[in-house]
Amino acid sequence: MSAQKITNEIDSVSYSLGVNIGENIKSQFPDIDLKNFELAIKDVLDDKKEPKITAADAQKVIQDFFKKQQAKASESIIEEGEKFLEDNKKRNNVITLESGLQYEILKSGEGPKPSLEDQVTTHYHGTLIDGTVFDSSVERGQPATFPVGGVIKGWTEALQLMSVGSKWKLFVPYNLAYGERGAGPQIGPYTTLIFEVELIKIN
Repeated sequence: MSAQKITNEIDSVSYSLGVNIGENIKSQFPDIDLKNFELAIKDVLDDKKEPKITAADAQKVIQDFFKKQQAKASESIIEEGEKFLEDNKKRNNVITLESGLQYEILKSGEGPKPSLEDQVTTHYHGTLIDGTVFDSSVERGQPATFPVGGVIKGWTEALQLMSVGSKWKLFVPYNLAYGERGAGPQIGPYTTLIFEVELIKIN
């Protein structure tokens, strides 16, 4: 078979459309069966043929595929977080609470402990379990102020146990963090998080 030539605008557009679709497929469906893919395109473009799967059914098949892929990815992330916490709690200086929250005291404070209704000012440094930094007031050089009851569950629980002047390292299971939704591009669903938190003052 001779090589296809690109000699006019419609040739260029046709090839470019193939490149565009191909790039999407390559990133999302690396195991695609090219023969069935080509057959479907030919069937759709041929007015004399009925595709073997209707457009509506095809949409459902693709959605179901993505759901299964997401479920597999989520299971892997959950297992990775659970294994990390299981290993982490074996360390002598790590305390595990009934909720599953773990903490390590880096510095003990002598001040009062905040209540659920209080606002506090803190410095914090947040990372994923692989060390990736996703948020840090320390790096910004600006402490953060917020209500104790207005943050993730793991923080709300820990802050009420901390004395002003304390600095703790928190190991937060996904259900005490951002749960199944995640938060932004860096914190995916079911992600276990690590924070170094310094309680500067109760406002």
